[in-house]
Amino acid sequence: MPTIKIAVINASTVLKDADAGKAVPALQAQVRNDFAPAWGIDADLVFIPRGSQPPAGAWWLTILDNSDQAGALGYHDLTDQGLPLGKVFAGTDIQYGSQWTVTASHELLEMLGDPDINLAAYVEQPNGGMRLYAYEVCDACEAEQFAYKTDGVLVTDFVYPAWFESFRKAGSTQFDRESRVNEPFQLLSGGYIGIFDCPSGNGWTQITGDRKAHRYSMRPPVGSRRERRRTPREQWLRSEIKKRTR
Repeated sequence: MPTIKIAVINASTVLKDADAGKAVPALQAQVRNDFAPAWGIDADLVFIPRGSQPPAGAWWLTILDNSDQAGALGYHDLTDQGLPLGKVFAGTDIQYGSQWTVTASHELLEMLGDPDINLAAYVEQPNGGMRLYAYEVCDACEAEQFAYKTDGVLVTDFVYPAWFESFRKAGSTQFDRESRVNEPFQLLSGGYIGIFDCPSGNGWTQITGDRKAHRYSMRPPVGSRRERRRTPREQWLRSEIKKRTR
């Protein structure tokens, strides 16, 4: 299968290079051992410490403090070459008591599953309408209580292709890595998914797996995948990285 090159860039101030770099082998193992067999998509990851430049032609998974810092440093919607870019707001995760490695694996796998953020599953509704489900492979089971460890590092659960196939019967196959999901389009507690109901005219909205109060992570930060899905492509910006001192 074709292999994608992804640069994992530490641009944060809350994680030392040594700490950020330790997670990369676990992210690599998850992609190669768990995600690639299920989805047929593989990638080679390389760690880029603060102040260093990613190799040409690589997609970026950038570790940042928050969305404000992302904009200030020039990380926008695409790499400087117009290639896919994922963002991990480690400072925000730490502030809200979340594991940044779960977010990192979440953003990594979703970038691999839908790098252009333009895929969706079409499902006819009982009332004759049409619903599109965003092709996001981690949102439905993204709560940390469903995460698992790879090489001692906590990483996200993710759905299998069968989750997007409406003809599947409940319990008929495996729908996610941890076998928590039982049927297509099921949302676990704490999970959510972007939907587009036609012809409602409401654009992309979000449904959740329970009636609990929305968590901060459910809000789409500027530059996130959910925010970019709602933004016309001609408004996407290439990154223009500003040099920073160590």
